[in-house]
Amino acid sequence: MKKILIAIALIGVSMSIHAQKYFTKEGKIAFSSDAPLEKIEAHNNKATSVIDVESGRMEFALLIKAFQFEKALMQEHFNENYMESSKFPKAIFKGQVVNMDEINLSKDGTYPAKVKGELTIHGVTNEVETEGVFEVKDGNISAQSAFEVAVADYDIEIPAVVRDNIAKIVLIDVNVNYQKLDR
Repeated sequence: MKKILIAIALIGVSMSIHAQKYFTKEGKIAFSSDAPLEKIEAHNNKATSVIDVESGRMEFALLIKAFQFEKALMQEHFNENYMESSKFPKAIFKGQVVNMDEINLSKDGTYPAKVKGELTIHGVTNEVETEGVFEVKDGNISAQSAFEVAVADYDIEIPAVVRDNIAKIVLIDVNVNYQKLDR
Protein backbone atom coordinates (compact mmCIF):
# COMPACT_ATOMS: atom_id res chain seq x y z
CA MET A 1 0.00 0.00 0.00
CA LYS A 2 2.84 2.36 0.90
CA LYS A 3 4.47 1.75 -2.53
CA ILE A 4 1.20 2.61 -4.30
CA LEU A 5 0.91 5.91 -2.40
CA ILE A 6 4.51 6.79 -3.24
CA ALA A 7 3.90 5.97 -6.92
CA ILE A 8 0.75 8.15 -6.98
CA ALA A 9 2.66 11.01 -5.31
CA LEU A 10 5.48 10.76 -7.85
CA ILE A 11 3.01 10.78 -10.75
CA GLY A 12 1.34 13.89 -9.28
CA VAL A 13 4.69 15.66 -8.91
CA SER A 14 5.73 14.80 -12.46
CA MET A 15 2.38 16.00 -13.82
CA SER A 16 2.64 19.34 -11.99
CA ILE A 17 6.17 19.81 -13.31
CA HIS A 18 4.87 19.14 -16.83
CA ALA A 19 1.97 21.61 -16.52
CA GLN A 20 3.95 24.75 -17.26
CA LYS A 21 2.44 28.19 -17.44
CA TYR A 22 3.96 31.30 -18.92
CA PHE A 23 2.85 34.88 -18.39
CA THR A 24 3.52 38.53 -19.10
CA LYS A 25 2.38 41.82 -17.60
CA GLU A 26 3.92 43.83 -20.43
CA GLY A 27 2.22 42.51 -23.54
CA LYS A 28 2.03 44.96 -26.42
CA ILE A 29 -1.34 45.46 -28.10
CA ALA A 30 -1.71 48.06 -30.83
CA PHE A 31 -4.59 48.96 -33.07
CA SER A 32 -4.90 51.04 -36.18
CA SER A 33 -7.88 52.52 -37.93
CA ASP A 34 -6.93 53.43 -41.48
CA ALA A 35 -9.84 55.47 -42.86
CA PRO A 36 -9.74 57.63 -46.02
CA LEU A 37 -9.57 60.88 -44.05
CA GLU A 38 -7.44 59.89 -41.09
CA LYS A 39 -5.17 57.16 -39.73
CA ILE A 40 -5.52 56.52 -36.01
CA GLU A 41 -3.07 54.39 -34.03
CA ALA A 42 -2.82 53.54 -30.36
CA HIS A 43 -0.50 51.37 -28.27
CA ASN A 44 -0.93 49.58 -24.97
CA ASN A 45 2.16 48.04 -23.37
CA LYS A 46 0.47 46.73 -20.23
CA ALA A 47 -1.52 43.73 -21.40
CA THR A 48 -1.49 40.73 -19.11
CA SER A 49 -1.45 37.25 -20.62
CA VAL A 50 -1.13 33.68 -19.36
CA ILE A 51 -0.72 30.51 -21.38
CA ASP A 52 -0.87 26.95 -20.08
CA VAL A 53 1.49 24.95 -22.29
CA GLU A 54 -0.09 21.60 -21.47
CA SER A 55 -3.70 22.51 -22.26
CA GLY A 56 -3.12 25.39 -24.71
CA ARG A 57 -5.47 27.65 -22.72
CA MET A 58 -4.64 31.31 -23.20
CA GLU A 59 -5.98 34.50 -21.65
CA PHE A 60 -5.36 38.20 -22.20
CA ALA A 61 -6.63 41.21 -20.28
CA LEU A 62 -5.90 44.88 -20.77
CA LEU A 63 -7.15 48.19 -19.48
CA ILE A 64 -8.72 50.31 -22.21
CA LYS A 65 -7.45 53.53 -20.60
CA ALA A 66 -3.86 52.28 -20.99
CA PHE A 67 -3.97 52.86 -24.77
CA GLN A 68 -1.71 55.76 -25.70
CA PHE A 69 -2.43 57.96 -28.73
CA GLU A 70 -0.32 60.49 -30.60
CA LYS A 71 -2.85 63.23 -29.78
CA ALA A 72 -4.33 63.68 -26.29
CA LEU A 73 -7.70 64.72 -27.74
CA MET A 74 -7.95 61.41 -29.68
CA GLN A 75 -7.25 59.53 -26.46
CA GLU A 76 -9.93 61.49 -24.61
CA HIS A 77 -12.55 60.89 -27.32
CA PHE A 78 -11.59 57.21 -27.54
CA ASN A 79 -12.11 56.67 -23.80
CA GLU A 80 -15.14 58.90 -23.24
CA ASN A 81 -17.16 58.79 -26.46
CA TYR A 82 -16.41 55.49 -28.17
CA MET A 83 -15.09 52.89 -25.72
CA GLU A 84 -16.80 54.30 -22.62
CA SER A 85 -13.84 53.01 -20.64
CA SER A 86 -15.30 54.07 -17.28
CA LYS A 87 -18.22 51.73 -17.94
CA PHE A 88 -16.22 49.03 -19.81
CA PRO A 89 -12.68 49.28 -18.37
CA LYS A 90 -11.19 46.05 -19.80
CA ALA A 91 -10.88 44.03 -22.95
CA ILE A 92 -10.52 40.29 -22.35
CA PHE A 93 -9.68 37.31 -24.51
CA LYS A 94 -10.17 33.74 -23.25
CA GLY A 95 -9.34 30.96 -25.62
CA GLN A 96 -7.26 28.07 -26.76
CA VAL A 97 -4.26 27.42 -28.97
CA VAL A 98 -6.01 24.64 -30.88
CA ASN A 99 -2.83 23.18 -32.39
CA MET A 100 -0.75 23.21 -29.18
CA ASP A 101 0.26 19.59 -29.81
CA GLU A 102 2.23 20.81 -32.87
CA ILE A 103 4.16 23.45 -30.90
CA ASN A 104 7.29 22.61 -28.91
CA LEU A 105 8.00 25.57 -26.62
CA SER A 106 11.02 23.78 -25.14
CA LYS A 107 12.89 23.83 -28.48
CA ASP A 108 14.16 26.85 -30.44
CA GLY A 109 12.10 27.52 -33.54
CA THR A 110 9.15 29.33 -35.05
CA TYR A 111 5.77 27.65 -34.71
CA PRO A 112 2.51 28.66 -36.42
CA ALA A 113 -0.41 28.79 -34.00
CA LYS A 114 -4.16 28.65 -34.49
CA VAL A 115 -6.10 30.42 -31.76
CA LYS A 116 -9.81 30.30 -31.06
CA GLY A 117 -11.77 31.88 -28.25
CA GLU A 118 -13.98 34.68 -27.00
CA LEU A 119 -13.03 38.35 -27.22
CA THR A 120 -14.90 40.80 -24.99
CA ILE A 121 -14.71 44.49 -25.87
CA HIS A 122 -17.12 47.24 -24.80
CA GLY A 123 -19.18 44.68 -22.87
CA VAL A 124 -19.83 42.54 -25.97
CA THR A 125 -18.37 39.05 -26.42
CA ASN A 126 -17.76 37.47 -29.82
CA GLU A 127 -16.08 34.29 -31.01
CA VAL A 128 -12.79 34.93 -32.80
CA GLU A 129 -10.35 32.74 -34.69
CA THR A 130 -6.95 33.90 -35.79
CA GLU A 131 -3.47 32.69 -36.57
CA GLY A 132 -0.25 33.71 -34.96
CA VAL A 133 3.30 32.62 -34.36
CA PHE A 134 5.21 31.42 -31.32
CA GLU A 135 8.95 31.95 -31.46
CA VAL A 136 11.34 30.22 -29.09
CA LYS A 137 14.92 31.49 -28.96
CA ASP A 138 17.41 30.58 -26.23
CA GLY A 139 14.55 29.49 -23.98
CA ASN A 140 12.65 32.79 -24.41
CA ILE A 141 9.09 32.55 -25.74
CA SER A 142 7.35 35.27 -27.71
CA ALA A 143 4.05 35.31 -29.57
CA GLN A 144 2.70 37.54 -32.33
CA SER A 145 -0.63 37.82 -34.07
CA ALA A 146 -2.60 40.29 -36.15
CA PHE A 147 -6.33 40.18 -36.74
CA GLU A 148 -9.22 42.43 -37.64
CA VAL A 149 -12.18 43.52 -35.54
CA ALA A 150 -15.36 45.14 -36.87
CA VAL A 151 -16.26 48.11 -34.67
CA ALA A 152 -19.99 47.44 -35.11
CA ASP A 153 -19.61 43.86 -33.80
CA TYR A 154 -18.83 45.33 -30.37
CA ASP A 155 -21.61 47.94 -30.29
CA ILE A 156 -19.14 50.82 -30.55
CA GLU A 157 -21.07 53.74 -31.96
CA ILE A 158 -19.31 56.27 -34.15
CA PRO A 159 -21.07 59.65 -34.47
CA ALA A 160 -22.02 60.62 -38.02
CA VAL A 161 -19.87 63.75 -37.91
CA VAL A 162 -16.64 61.67 -37.65
CA ARG A 163 -17.80 58.44 -39.31
CA ASP A 164 -15.50 58.98 -42.32
CA ASN A 165 -12.51 59.47 -40.00
CA ILE A 166 -12.74 56.03 -38.38
CA ALA A 167 -12.47 52.72 -40.22
CA LYS A 168 -15.26 50.19 -39.84
CA ILE A 169 -12.63 47.45 -39.48
CA VAL A 170 -9.74 47.94 -37.04
CA LEU A 171 -6.45 46.03 -37.21
CA ILE A 172 -5.22 44.60 -33.89
CA ASP A 173 -1.53 43.69 -33.46
CA VAL A 174 -0.42 41.50 -30.55
CA ASN A 175 3.20 41.05 -29.47
CA VAL A 176 4.09 39.39 -26.16
CA ASN A 177 7.20 38.04 -24.48
CA TYR A 178 6.39 35.34 -21.95
CA GLN A 179 8.26 34.38 -18.78
CA LYS A 180 7.88 31.09 -16.94
CA LEU A 181 5.34 31.33 -14.13
CA ASP A 182 7.01 29.96 -11.02
CA ARG A 183 4.68 28.86 -8.27
